[in-house]
Amino acid sequence: MNIPVSLTVNGKRVQADVDPRTLLVQFIRDELRLTGTHVGCDTAQCGACTVHMNGRAVKSCSMLVVQAQGAEVTTIEGLAKNGELHPMQAAFRECHGLQCGFCTPGMVMSAVQILKDKPNACEQEIREGLEGNICRCTGYHNIVKSVQLCQSGKVSTTV
Repeated sequence: MNIPVSLTVNGKRVQADVDPRTLLVQFIRDELRLTGTHVGCDTAQCGACTVHMNGRAVKSCSMLVVQAQGAEVTTIEGLAKNGELHPMQAAFRECHGLQCGFCTPGMVMSAVQILKDKPNACEQEIREGLEGNICRCTGYHNIVKSVQLCQSGKVSTTV
């Protein structure tokens, strides 16, 4: 038996009838076709599915879409505004904070949260903040550099 859900995703109100067992990540990817949010492990270990819900980073593979009823959700697709990259996206681009790119959306979403919580985070605090995100390619050096560049405010956001 499906149940109705209503939430705002990237500033747009969405409504659907869903199986109550549907994960938020499945709803985002399969129903809304926003495929920037990735499914990596299905156990909330890797962070590839990280989105913002009501202004906080959450792992969308570990929650049901019904738990997001009435919430405001932002995915990686919703960070850019008016044709300009979010400063964190621009910093990842400038510092090449990616290799294969699979973990990048979750890393960016988590990094935005880190600087929201600690605008003056030191390198160690950035690394600790990223602990819930796994990258199998980069060794994290350029990811940390990306966060630091965004933190400095010296990044161009034009596409």
